[in-house]
Amino acid sequence: MATLLSNGQQSVLASSNGQEQQKDEPEQQQQQVEIRKSTSPKPGAMPSLKLNRMGSVSPKDKRVYKIVLTGGPCGGKTTGQSRLCTFFENLGWKVFRVPETATVLLSGGVKFSDLTEKEAYKFQENLIRTMVQIENTYFELGNSSTRNCLIICDRGVMDASAYISKDKWEKMMAGNKWNPVEMRDNRYNQILHLVSAANGAEDFYSTEDHACRSEGVDLARELDYKSAAAWVGHPYFDVIDNSTNFEAKMNRMIESVCQKVGIDIGDRLQATSRKLKYLVALLPPDSEFPPFQDFEVVHHYLQSAGPKVQARLRKRGQKNHWSYIHTQRRPNVHGQARIEVKTQLTHRDYMNLLAQRDDAHFTIYKKRRCFLINNQYFQLDIYKEPGHPRCKGLVLLETYSSLTGDALKNCMPKFLNIVKEVTGDPDYSMFNLSLKEDWSTTKKFCRSATHGKQDEQPPVPPKQYHPYDENSD
Repeated sequence: MATLLSNGQQSVLASSNGQEQQKDEPEQQQQQVEIRKSTSPKPGAMPSLKLNRMGSVSPKDKRVYKIVLTGGPCGGKTTGQSRLCTFFENLGWKVFRVPETATVLLSGGVKFSDLTEKEAYKFQENLIRTMVQIENTYFELGNSSTRNCLIICDRGVMDASAYISKDKWEKMMAGNKWNPVEMRDNRYNQILHLVSAANGAEDFYSTEDHACRSEGVDLARELDYKSAAAWVGHPYFDVIDNSTNFEAKMNRMIESVCQKVGIDIGDRLQATSRKLKYLVALLPPDSEFPPFQDFEVVHHYLQSAGPKVQARLRKRGQKNHWSYIHTQRRPNVHGQARIEVKTQLTHRDYMNLLAQRDDAHFTIYKKRRCFLINNQYFQLDIYKEPGHPRCKGLVLLETYSSLTGDALKNCMPKFLNIVKEVTGDPDYSMFNLSLKEDWSTTKKFCRSATHGKQDEQPPVPPKQYHPYDENSD
């Protein structure tokens, strides 16, 4: 019996002999566009979306963007779905809302606490299979739509791991020939974890309006953490906490999706989240880390059409399962927005693009460690050999946060030896770190975080946040 997992770019057929067969769908490669604002852009501006009078888009410009709303009880997922639906429909998008599979099954008379251990295991396994099929139905509708399409999943397949032991989860994964790179990283474009009101907004926690919810505050906090931990490792994982009031929380959620999709929201929502980068020394033993996911990451810079355009490939994986991304950066668009276009690739397309490697750059090898602590998601990049001597022993910590001052300081991982903040510092740009030539003599060194403009640019002062600081993928 084979299980089909569709991810919008390729289908992976897990067959009975354990071999993975990838079916390329070159016409369905989905572009992910990230915009960072440099000046105040015009509200409502949207790149690369050419609508006709009926609201449809040309096939080459059409977008299908799949997100998961997850989190503990009373986190705002239901309201969040409604807000996202209204916002994107007002922009002319088609929006599909995938129902929560667990709620559908549990509302049919199933009481999880009454199930035997064996029954509970099979229930979770069948829940995932049902969820995959329901989602695939909506994914196919999105692919066939003539309009840009947002697909909102009320929880995703990895959420099931929060309700089962690690041993049983790994047994279930192996038994169905599932792997986390396909189920977590390639299946969905973005994960949004809406933190439960039981964690930071206890006065507003309630179970009255949900027929299938009965958790107390302590259990809700535990489930909230477990559901977040289930998604650690996804390349685009955003935690929407309770540091603001609920209305601002919903706006931060919408803002996060708009930034990843590439919709310029102007002043309609307050953009507060920013990327931060820190230099780390003397890594502690693994036992001091919270639960984490490690990935092997390989970056190749490609030859580009001009000095203001940067292109690179990223290969990211675990246990020989890989995802592939092509990134093209266009630093300035009409002096207003800075655009980064990400395209998910098949293995075949990745290998073809490798022929365009830029010999002026070393290949960058890293171990990337992803972990969650204090409701903050972190990526720790540990540079590996071979590479330029300047990268030897280099460790960089990255996160996105709207916090400042003591609030930010209190969320930072205390077990790491953080030397200094290097946000916007060109000495810690991956583009510059990969250059083969010496920095003192090369003309390619980028003296600001806006990679593409060369020596004639004035330097960006260290520790100054730049909204288009290089994203390490």
